[in-house]
Amino acid sequence: MNSICTPKEALVKLEHFCAYQERCHAEVVTKLYSLKMTADEIDSIVVQLIEGNFLNETRFACSFARGKHRMKSWGKIRITNELKARQISSTNITLALKEISANEYETTFNNLAERCWDGIQEKNILKKRKKFCDYLLRRGYESHFVYEKAKEMELK
Repeated sequence: MNSICTPKEALVKLEHFCAYQERCHAEVVTKLYSLKMTADEIDSIVVQLIEGNFLNETRFACSFARGKHRMKSWGKIRITNELKARQISSTNITLALKEISANEYETTFNNLAERCWDGIQEKNILKKRKKFCDYLLRRGYESHFVYEKAKEMELK
């Protein structure tokens, strides 16, 4: 952004910024700092964005959880950690995780596990199992699901 803009210009820019895609408060505040706004101006603009329904942390959390699960096949642990990193409240995180049905979660997990297991070219079963478990744990799935699935895949 070039030079400093007025609070009114900043508000218009942030309305577009928030209308384009759901945003969390932290992203908006960072963007406002990049526009060289003062702390008071930032507070005022954030309040106006919330009142105008451009900024809604619950809506952001739910949208984030649905999107990351469906598009990137992330598990609940990874989604929770990413939301915490964005300073989302635990209440909103709980609501967001309810957006993912148990059926959808299980189906995604099983599809990802099958693809992963078949894709690992390792001959040594212990190394293959480790790669498999590490991958699914990195994606944020619960360890008891991962280890159960690993046992099941080894028996196939």
